[in-house]
Amino acid sequence: MRIIFTGIIEEIGYISDIKRGAQSIRLGVKAEKITEDIKLGDSIAVNGVCLTVTQFEPRQFWADVMPETFVKTTLKNLTAGSPVNLERALRLTDRLGGHLVQGHVDGIGSIVKRERFDIAIVFTIKAPPEVLKYTVAKGSIAIDGVSLTVVDVGNDHFTVSLIPHTAQLTILGYKQPGQEVNLESDIIGRYVEKLLSKNDQSSAGSSLSIDFLSLHGFL
Repeated sequence: MRIIFTGIIEEIGYISDIKRGAQSIRLGVKAEKITEDIKLGDSIAVNGVCLTVTQFEPRQFWADVMPETFVKTTLKNLTAGSPVNLERALRLTDRLGGHLVQGHVDGIGSIVKRERFDIAIVFTIKAPPEVLKYTVAKGSIAIDGVSLTVVDVGNDHFTVSLIPHTAQLTILGYKQPGQEVNLESDIIGRYVEKLLSKNDQSSAGSSLSIDFLSLHGFL
């Protein structure tokens, strides 16, 4: 069964230990709630990156970051004491409070602007094309593992708004312009693209189209 997260952060943990290889790291993470029922092999999203528990003790666990993940995420920038967003994998009996998040980062974004509008914090985030192609206004995106609704999309950026609850309970509340974030686009957009691509290449005359999906509530 595929591992799924919801983008609803359970707690902020802290990096307790880092062992660095040439293009890999072993992370020690201090946490309270996450470690209550932890087991070897469990999947935990750390700043939106799905990692496997390889060792644990009361209020602490360890996970390895492989070269592919090291290169394509911001985990390589962590240092001892860094705060991190933590979420355990979704169980079949859990409510889906955010959206379907895989913990597979699509690209790294950079915060270019932080503004306050009344009680909300609005971030403008510069993003790579491979993320923006699946990013739509009012759609979902995961930023450092946090499920958020996209406010607007530009040529090379998008904006999101944080309510006070999200700002307080995730590390996004402390992020400033110039800092990098992990981005994961909505998986539904990728599936729709693949289905439409197959439809275009098919000679069977399938009726699947953007208009069909919109008419039936999929978009």
